[in-house]
Amino acid sequence: MDDLQRRLREGLPAEALLTDPDVTASYAHDMASFCEAGAPAVVVLPRTVEEVQHVMRTATALRVPVVPQGARTGLSGAANASDGCIVLSLVRMDRILEISPVDRIAVVEPGVINATLSRAVNEHGLYYPPDPSSWEMCTIGGNIGTASGGLCCVKYGVTAEYVLGLEVVLADGRLLNTGRRTAKGVAGYDLTRLFVGSEGSLGIVVKAVLALRPQPPQQLVLAAEFPSAAAACDAVCRIMERGHTPSLLELMDRTTVRAVNMMASMGLPETTEALLLCAFDTPDPAADLAAVGELCTAAGATEVVPADDAAESELLLQARRLSLPALEAVKSATMIDDVCVPRSALGAMIEGTTAIAEKFGLTIGVCAHAGDGNTHPVVCFDHTDAEESRKARESFDEIMALGLELGGTITGEHGVGVLKKEWLARELGEVGVELQRGIKAAFDPLGLLNPGKLF
Repeated sequence: MDDLQRRLREGLPAEALLTDPDVTASYAHDMASFCEAGAPAVVVLPRTVEEVQHVMRTATALRVPVVPQGARTGLSGAANASDGCIVLSLVRMDRILEISPVDRIAVVEPGVINATLSRAVNEHGLYYPPDPSSWEMCTIGGNIGTASGGLCCVKYGVTAEYVLGLEVVLADGRLLNTGRRTAKGVAGYDLTRLFVGSEGSLGIVVKAVLALRPQPPQQLVLAAEFPSAAAACDAVCRIMERGHTPSLLELMDRTTVRAVNMMASMGLPETTEALLLCAFDTPDPAADLAAVGELCTAAGATEVVPADDAAESELLLQARRLSLPALEAVKSATMIDDVCVPRSALGAMIEGTTAIAEKFGLTIGVCAHAGDGNTHPVVCFDHTDAEESRKARESFDEIMALGLELGGTITGEHGVGVLKKEWLARELGEVGVELQRGIKAAFDPLGLLNPGKLF
């Protein structure tokens, strides 16, 4: 037994330490394409804060890198192992510790599944809004690490807006408490926000205090067909300009609609060039949908169909949630981009992506959180074809370049990880990168936490 395993065993139960190479290899990477992954030395699955602290103290003493992981549903390589590292999988720390209807907070461990938390707080008449498409699988810790978004961001915002406080194990094993559990608080620097989206590079989140909202009324959804993506994006601009606050405003292009139909036979209109889904969870959603329907018609919609009830609405939402899995089935591999642009540039972003697809002769489907300008162009390719793989990578890069040209950002919710390191430097600039590296060095002077990510 090597020194690393011996020291880890001193503070861990036997079942928490995985050393079989065939088993540890299954923890080597997340769901991103074109991201290198190494072979971990061990995988640790702690259940307590003290066990996490023991791992970090051991790692510091032996100078062994540590890669934190959640459910590994990420799409940027942020959870990918490096050679000889300790993979620290937090999925067994999955307790909901507290739900307070009075304070409107939940206190949870990082391994809690997003959907599990959502259903638990619903029983108290409360609502946890962040809902990534992988919400049935992804963990709260992973959501915090990548500052995840979801379908509801247009009205309710992203994960960062719901994290009030954190308990974090630092690189040397010390325990840090940040933030608060009160409705307000401005004491000192906002370290909580600093950890949200840091992709496990500054510390290990072992507990989170999350803000909750009262559960809204059941939402109703409207589906609008358009003869072009430009017309659909025009409708999005009209809806936002008029001051509407939909709970969801999503776009699926023709390629995506056809892929969903092929996978699930959902009967979506394949003659459409773009399908816009708009939802309201207001006291009178039917009236709001009627107003939005008029705006869609004015923008050129060929068909506007409001759902009659919650069941029909959920069917439409399920079609949107199937977008990424359906596009993944088109070819043997996908690269899923995550470029966010100002709403006013959404049409140019989608048109530009279509031109890039034609240039490279590839299938690129686009689904988007249209209400906040967050597009997900999905490049479909045959990973066994070297030339097609090259084109996929080049098209992916051109899509990111287009997003920056339009005043956007390279990632709205998936994070940087390994996939977008080069592009992060381009977006931040020299001074921005220097300061961010300085922050990393202050929290992790030995560079042990998730090395090779972000920078």
